[in-house]
Amino acid sequence: MKKAVIAPDSFKGTMSSPEVCEILCRAFAKIRPGTKTVEIPVADGGEGTTDAFLYAVGGTRVYAKTKNPLFEDMEAYYAILKDKRTAVIETAAASGLTLVENRKSPMDASTYGTGLLIKDALDRGCEKIILGLGGSATTDGGAGLISALGVRLLDAGGRELTPSNRGLASLSHIDDAALDTRLKNCEFTVACDVDNTLCGPFGAAHIFGPQKGADEETANTMDANLAHYADVLRGKTGKNIKDIPKTGAAGGILASLLSFPEYIGCRICSGIDIILDAANFDAAIGDADLVITGEGRFDSQSLYGKAVSGVAKRAKKQNVPVIVIAGSAGGYGDKVYGLGIKAVFAACAGVYPDFGELKKRCAEDLSKTAENVLRLL
Repeated sequence: MKKAVIAPDSFKGTMSSPEVCEILCRAFAKIRPGTKTVEIPVADGGEGTTDAFLYAVGGTRVYAKTKNPLFEDMEAYYAILKDKRTAVIETAAASGLTLVENRKSPMDASTYGTGLLIKDALDRGCEKIILGLGGSATTDGGAGLISALGVRLLDAGGRELTPSNRGLASLSHIDDAALDTRLKNCEFTVACDVDNTLCGPFGAAHIFGPQKGADEETANTMDANLAHYADVLRGKTGKNIKDIPKTGAAGGILASLLSFPEYIGCRICSGIDIILDAANFDAAIGDADLVITGEGRFDSQSLYGKAVSGVAKRAKKQNVPVIVIAGSAGGYGDKVYGLGIKAVFAACAGVYPDFGELKKRCAEDLSKTAENVLRLL
């Protein structure tokens, strides 16, 4: 084997994609020292997207004061790429589930902090925003984000509402007079890997609500509030966004972005594809003998727009075999092998008593698994 391309997603909550790359490269150096390795950390729009772009294109981390999903002060970072005009912002950075993991409150969580990061990027002269959707704690239809950019959400008495799912229940009027006019000269590229609609049985509340802490009753309430928000938006802007695919991602952020086309121009694309293009992945694998990819949990959902499937599909076009090394793996069936994936390996070496112990041992487990895979090859 002369060349291997290493292109993993992050192992959510445990290791970043650059850290995974480093571990896999060390395994090659130890077991197959004659193999040239090329590292391409990837992401699908969720956690790790900012770092993947910085690795691929170059730029600067920018730290800014913002709000977490429960409106508490925090600092988060995003990237300004080396062209000085493009910002890469993850929804997860300020509105992520990991920020409130032990205090999940899906009806109260807001994307307001993500809107503040966009505003900060505009303040720094950015004219292009790449917004990664994924990993959010929110189901507010993007109400928080659009509020941070100047839209006022008002109840029947003209009082401003808290821009959360709970607040949407009392929404009567939308005032966009103060919507940031700089948005008219800003190009949005939204990285999204799901096709769910805003409302209904396959919408944001019912499909993603449970992982954010919603039981069935809460999900029903949230779905009704999102439908009400969509109705008020339609009355204000004429845009019917209830059933548009992808508006259910990240709690419905696209519902707000797509409702103000005269202000916000949006291009929606696959998160993994935009990163692979930025990293010149196709050229990198042209003379490769193997691609290794992976993620924290490999399962049936990994086949649909996720980083691993995106990597595998590109590699298959050039007849380069793919091996998946994931933190854990199961429930994926034989369909994965049709993507060009030759084998799937789970790195977790045992059942750990808690997540803290897993986090402590994950790097060692991954290293040993990678070494065993390379010995087998």
